[in-house]
Amino acid sequence: MNTNQLIIEQVSPFDVPTTVEKLIAAADKREWQNPANHNLQQSLAKSGKEVRPVQVVEICKSDYSGKMLERNDERISSILMPCRISVYEKEDGKTYVTLLNMAAMTAGLPSETAEAIIGASNETFEIVKSVIGPF
Repeated sequence: MNTNQLIIEQVSPFDVPTTVEKLIAAADKREWQNPANHNLQQSLAKSGKEVRPVQVVEICKSDYSGKMLERNDERISSILMPCRISVYEKEDGKTYVTLLNMAAMTAGLPSETAEAIIGASNETFEIVKSVIGPF
């Protein structure tokens, strides 16, 4: 992984539904919650737009989110929650997984918030790697 990149993209060996299922299972094994999944292909179809499969998986771990929300001045970082993983298909027929390198966005944040974001980001990468392999 290039730690200077803000957005990380990697090919998955699985199709979109299988990748999403495996990511949720891997997150669950690490005691992360999955508050929502967004099937953007279905949402856009309701507006008459046709796109290839794309789903956004939300995951959250209270160990990190609690640290980010327990102090008044650090609640500003709630915009970065929950962690999101995008899974989609491109024209080449391959499935891709994309996530933000949240650790690269911590400059200027309070130290406890930055530590929580870095921890969450690192663990999110580990979840993804456990499903699709190393970056």
